[in-house]
Amino acid sequence: DAGSSVEEMEFNWDEYLEDTGATAAPHGSFKHVDTSLQNGFAPGMKLEVAVKSDQNTYWVATIITTCGQLLLLRYDGYGEDRKADFWCDILTADLHPIGWCEQNKKILKVPEGIKDKIPDQEEFLQRVLKGACSAPANLLEGLHRGKNPLDLIAPGSRLELQNMRDSLEAWIVNVVENVGGRLKLRYEGLEDLDKFDQWLFYLDPFLHQVGWAAQHGYSLQPPLAIRSLRSEADWQEILKKVKEEEEESSVPTDLFKDKPVIGVHSFSEGMKLEAVDPMAPFVISPATVLKVYNDKYFLIEMDDLRPERATSQRYVCHVTSAGIFPVQWSLKNGLHLSPPPGYPGQDFDWADYLKQCGAEAAPQSCFPLLTSDHGFKENMKLEAVNPVDPEEVCIATVTKLKDSYLWLQLEGSKKPVPECIVSVESMNIFPVGWCETNGYQLRPPRKAIVNKQKKIAVVQPEKQILSSRTVHDGLKNQELNSSDSVVINGKYCCPKIYFNHRCFSGPYLNKGRIAELPQSVGPGNCVLVLKEVLTLLINAAYKPSRVLRELQLDEEAAWHGHGETLKAKYKGKSYRATVEVVRTADRVADFCRKTCIKLECCPNLFGPQMVLDKCSENCSVLTKTKYTHYYGKRKNKRIGRPPGGHSNMEVAMKKPNKRRKRRKHFFVHKKKRSSTSVDNTPAGSPQGSGAEDEDDQDESELSHSLAQDRDKRKRKLRTFSFSDDENKPPSPKDIKMEVAEKLQLDSNPLEWSVADVVRFLKSTDCAPLARIFLDQEIDGQALLLLTLPTVQECMDLKLGPAIKLCHHIERVKLAFYQQFAN
Repeated sequence: DAGSSVEEMEFNWDEYLEDTGATAAPHGSFKHVDTSLQNGFAPGMKLEVAVKSDQNTYWVATIITTCGQLLLLRYDGYGEDRKADFWCDILTADLHPIGWCEQNKKILKVPEGIKDKIPDQEEFLQRVLKGACSAPANLLEGLHRGKNPLDLIAPGSRLELQNMRDSLEAWIVNVVENVGGRLKLRYEGLEDLDKFDQWLFYLDPFLHQVGWAAQHGYSLQPPLAIRSLRSEADWQEILKKVKEEEEESSVPTDLFKDKPVIGVHSFSEGMKLEAVDPMAPFVISPATVLKVYNDKYFLIEMDDLRPERATSQRYVCHVTSAGIFPVQWSLKNGLHLSPPPGYPGQDFDWADYLKQCGAEAAPQSCFPLLTSDHGFKENMKLEAVNPVDPEEVCIATVTKLKDSYLWLQLEGSKKPVPECIVSVESMNIFPVGWCETNGYQLRPPRKAIVNKQKKIAVVQPEKQILSSRTVHDGLKNQELNSSDSVVINGKYCCPKIYFNHRCFSGPYLNKGRIAELPQSVGPGNCVLVLKEVLTLLINAAYKPSRVLRELQLDEEAAWHGHGETLKAKYKGKSYRATVEVVRTADRVADFCRKTCIKLECCPNLFGPQMVLDKCSENCSVLTKTKYTHYYGKRKNKRIGRPPGGHSNMEVAMKKPNKRRKRRKHFFVHKKKRSSTSVDNTPAGSPQGSGAEDEDDQDESELSHSLAQDRDKRKRKLRTFSFSDDENKPPSPKDIKMEVAEKLQLDSNPLEWSVADVVRFLKSTDCAPLARIFLDQEIDGQALLLLTLPTVQECMDLKLGPAIKLCHHIERVKLAFYQQFAN
């Protein structure tokens, strides 16, 4: 009908995890992804940096953490003091290796902030630079400056790939595509023929820089599968051409410095073992060491007893290859071992089989030790390559774990696939959000896309609604420090965005809710971090729908960024609008400042700069009237009116049978809500201005008695309005506080063991979180030290569950002070 519109279901990782009750596998468990994000700089490296207050002088700084082309630095002399840490862009900042100032006759001078701490500059520099590691000069100067090493593997680059059927041979491959280090490779000489294309991660042990085969005595030959497609003369001509163009198409050799080192094996020909076929990793079957090439490589063949078999499944292995196990490994781990094809009967017995074949089992010493210390757990979600169709990356669920191996159920593949067996160190598995960050299509679960549609009521906007764009939250609600890893892509990495709670919050944002926001969001992918920041701001508004409308993309304005669909809920209705965010790190600071001004708050309320003691805008002494004069939009309309003109906002009625969750605030004193009141917003706020939004026009008019009651309450609330000074808190006498139920403890929480803490949590509505406390061995002393930011960061909880948990922790703290503290 005219008042409805059809919206296709979008896949969103955050919503999907919430709907399935699952958790994402930790980012730190994907070591190959961590390695791919390293930019050549490492925490602890030192360099010489121009001093901000005097660009003609330089001082030594230490790298605290890295984020794509961004470095977090601290001038030497600040010790453990983090207040003066600053982000800089490798491409634009004045950065140099240690010794550059001396070579170029530049001045090294102690910054003003630490002058009194360093009486003798020369003695200090000798001490801090002794044995120090300088940032590499080639990463600070020249063509490679600021580049993510992965960017150097561009389409058209050439590499050498060992033959999986004969490891003593290799052939040149062309990079067709590079997706976050996952390379689509085509054999040299096949031009547009993609039938033999392969996908491999750049750290794969069988992939090397051009020239590797000659250096190590391997033969450079096209694989048998493609050799017949060209004459021998053609292949030699191709090889000659590659050598002529080697310099312009090669990649830097140090790109492969983090590849796994292949050790020496002790397998012998004829030995039996259990193996997973890498081409079809769905079952474990008996296999044989068919050939030993040298002390590093050997050939495995999957056993097949059928007399009529034409070909056999064989592949090259090394000592750390995944999917090879000693005889009886399946039995010891309670797993099914599939008998070889042609084996009589279903009850396979290794002793009989070895006797029948006249073979010996490979001893346990041939195999590497397996570990269960990897961070994966059952029901965790991740993204994984479909072994049947390597073009596909699907949502995967961990269904089973044994030592260093996962059983994965893939969802959304074009053709159903059995459970896959993969190593925890496989380079074909990726963390949640990896595809989104690298711009690759993730196959969503089939149930989310099979003609599944829903109808939503829509309030028709003044102008045409812009089409919604697919949104993936990926890194939602993650607070990161220098030891965290995050899926990012070079220049698209955003620094931490700080919420400066002391700054003026303006007429749209609720000061109390702003105070509840985390101290910072990010670092991470620019689009995802800024989307998270804007979502938090919308939820911290007096009227979320109004702030969403302020932020929405103007169809007629120049569009320089990236459109994201953001949502807001207000008075039982859902709203959505397309909002423009920037995509690159160099535009983040300006974007944050302009957004703050748009919301008529202090330009420093949020952004990459942390406000320490005093805001540079001096916003605390400005009244709302003065502040709006300086930074606001100076609209002729009353504050309560929404902006006129174009709107791309959709309004959806909330589902009638879905209970609305009330957000509880435990850490900020709030005004007690009246059960009969309709409007309980402080005067001076958008809601308290006496005007209603256009999006509220469909609500029934208030009765006369309710209107009178509201007016009385407004007059009363104005006695402690924040309108003259947002930073001045209301008098406690004027506010009724919500008091939580008092807790009476039988024992001192300082003496609680981990079991006592778990027992307490199981008695609350946070019982499902008790497992985290058990795993992290949190006893009573640790419990009393927990805060909201710590809980969110260390336990990876969303804001809602974290607040609920901290409510119970605060109750324990209060009881401790009342009952046991001196």
